[in-house]
Amino acid sequence: MKMIAITAAFVACLAGGAVAQDWTESQWGPEDEIGAANRITPESVLAASQLITTGKTYNLGIVVDSSTPAFSPRSMSVTVLQPNQIETDGLGSNGMTYNDDIFTGWLGIGPQIDGLGHIGVKHTYYNGFHDSEFAKADGLTKLGIEKLPPIVTRGVLLNMAAHFDQEIVQEGTPYTKEDIQAAASAQGVEIREGDTVLFHSGWLNLLDGENPDHQRYVSVEPGLGISGAEYLAEIGVVAVGADTWGLETLPFEEGTDGVFKVHQILIPQNGIFILENMETRELVADNVNEFMFVLGATRLKGAVQMMINPTAIR
Repeated sequence: MKMIAITAAFVACLAGGAVAQDWTESQWGPEDEIGAANRITPESVLAASQLITTGKTYNLGIVVDSSTPAFSPRSMSVTVLQPNQIETDGLGSNGMTYNDDIFTGWLGIGPQIDGLGHIGVKHTYYNGFHDSEFAKADGLTKLGIEKLPPIVTRGVLLNMAAHFDQEIVQEGTPYTKEDIQAAASAQGVEIREGDTVLFHSGWLNLLDGENPDHQRYVSVEPGLGISGAEYLAEIGVVAVGADTWGLETLPFEEGTDGVFKVHQILIPQNGIFILENMETRELVADNVNEFMFVLGATRLKGAVQMMINPTAIR
């Protein structure tokens, strides 16, 4: 059997292509649960820190509340309480009062990170884990958000609105490999292994003003295309994000079938994390192309996703 496999591989090479590694087998070993985050090293963090020139910080997470449009049926609410205080002057002789809050909702709403347990291909997830093995009602037993180390990388922002010469990039517009290369070249920036890449489309402008267009915002979007996702995976980035709710283009690319294929390319097939609803406008206003990216997600055991507020530092 081994000789047959070797012969098959040799024939494939003669045909002009190398044999691709089975995506269900992580390059970091059969027990790996953090995927592309393995590319973060003390050396890469020190290199990212060298990008800090002014010390200015940027919130990359949008403000979220119960009206924030989200992928159906996700929703959230906050209830503020003053336990055991309503009919008193407070607690103790010093009258201590306090507010508490109860959060009710989905963790994949607003600014969020998609963990490696979020997306699969026919019930198979990153590193070949089958959902019957780890997806339990009370939390994931593998690939949970609590496994994620701090994501501290070089960050790259690509201004796709400028690339397409549109204030708000039209929905259904895919960012192809060629688009990404052209946008990076125009900005004089290079995408490298270990980076976090963010895309700016101006899509968040739909939520501004007295009459925000929630329906359009959450039903369609411009975004990363299939060739673009494959290109970023080939480079070896750690995470990919955008100022849209679902990262990839919707409607899906013309001539392709299937649902959220870009998510499948990035998460289960390459262990790359996805960041959604990222606030990129201030970086664009300041003409920031690269920066130090810092993200520490709440370590809720077994969680699939998590609301986040990453920081860009320039």
